[in-house]
Amino acid sequence: MDLRSELLPPPVEQQHAEEICGEIERIADVIARGGPADDAIAAFNERTGHGYVSLDFTEYYGWRDLQDFAREAARPTWPKVPDITHDELTEIVRRVLANDADADYYLRLFEVNVPHPRAASLIFHPPAELRDASAQAITDAALSYRAFAL
Repeated sequence: MDLRSELLPPPVEQQHAEEICGEIERIADVIARGGPADDAIAAFNERTGHGYVSLDFTEYYGWRDLQDFAREAARPTWPKVPDITHDELTEIVRRVLANDADADYYLRLFEVNVPHPRAASLIFHPPAELRDASAQAITDAALSYRAFAL
């Protein structure tokens, strides 16, 4: 299924990505040397519109490479799409499950557009009833979540 343009990851110019890579490495180096990085991280977040913390810079390499981190930071924060459809959400989950090149983007997009507070866990750490479930079943579970007052 093709997704409409609002749901596709925006392209990132190579030069911009390289600038962000340099900034990430600089901040990681300051932190590794024990220097104060709060101002640099705040400036980075202001520039990118994200909310990264020190740990994001010191341990990003444990689950993604520098270019992936830079591409994520270069893109706008994940859009809430009020009229997103069940079929679109299911396709987004399919792309995450298939480890699409932009799977991180699609995962965040899914998380923002469903009511389940731990939507990613339905994919990566599913309850027993969702183990080996289809993208449609995962989407159904994420959409059927209802918060309740205590």
